[in-house]
Amino acid sequence: MFNYILRRLGQMLPLLFLASVAIFTLVSLQPGDPLDELRMQNPMMTPEQFEALRRAHGLDQPIHVRYFKWLGRAVNGDLGRSRTYGVPAAEFIFEQRLPRTLVLTITSLTIALLIAIPVGIFTAVRQYSAGDYTITFLSFVGLSTPNFFLGIILLYLFVIFIPETFGVRALPPGGIPDLMWSDVQVGRATAGEFIRQWATHLVLPVFTLATGSMAAWTRFMRASMLEVLNQDYVRTARSKGVSERKVLYKHALRNGLIPIITLVGLSMPALFNGALLTETVFSYPGMGRAIFDSLVGKDYNVAMAALVFIAILVVFFNLVADILYAVVDPRIRYD
Repeated sequence: MFNYILRRLGQMLPLLFLASVAIFTLVSLQPGDPLDELRMQNPMMTPEQFEALRRAHGLDQPIHVRYFKWLGRAVNGDLGRSRTYGVPAAEFIFEQRLPRTLVLTITSLTIALLIAIPVGIFTAVRQYSAGDYTITFLSFVGLSTPNFFLGIILLYLFVIFIPETFGVRALPPGGIPDLMWSDVQVGRATAGEFIRQWATHLVLPVFTLATGSMAAWTRFMRASMLEVLNQDYVRTARSKGVSERKVLYKHALRNGLIPIITLVGLSMPALFNGALLTETVFSYPGMGRAIFDSLVGKDYNVAMAALVFIAILVVFFNLVADILYAVVDPRIRYD
């Protein structure tokens, strides 16, 4: 296993290099100039001054020269500065925005797993029952509904329809509360108030982000358990008088979880991608919203830092999923 991990880590480097080349190229080929907005804000700027500014930022150089300069700085930990916010891109992404996105994605992942696994087992055990048909229908609805559309529907229901119809403001329209953990530490607020405010602000974006994953994992869990429950060793255990509960949770579930491990591992980067639209719809200031704003505002250093980080997540969680294979199923060996 150790040798396998070393080999995979060695394969990550050229893969990440190619991913960074592709990301830098696509970001740089966006229409317009990154300094166009600055020129619009300064109408008295002469063409000579604008060209001098482009040279100062290295934008007059060929794309491959700019890439290798960026790569050299990135290897040394310098991801450049955000033109929009005036702070280092690494600080802006990893200290200000990433923690908020982690709260959103980890909460969504946890809720999706806690619901999808037992519901998938239930539908497999109660195959072709009314509950199975109902959950299957709801799963297909969840799979076919885009995150941004579901978010807009939820905003309409809880921010417009319910308050206007019943006169009760159900949930906040988006954003994050003004209350921070530092307020709890200095005694300006209680921990209960902090949790309550953040929980109410997270309800809609978490439900929006978790719905698609929950629906997909429920379907995969059902299919995986149905396949396992028809195996010979499960029938043998039942014929020996083993209780149904023990058959399900000791013999069948462990093997049934193997495809889910792969799916969850590969879905982690997808959760970050889904957070881009979810955070935009709910004005949630996380990393996904930062990617959207940086691409629209041509703040390339922020966009590169965030997108390369997501590429690293894709490669890393592929490795994690492969390692967990061997943990769950002792029959799998990589050495």
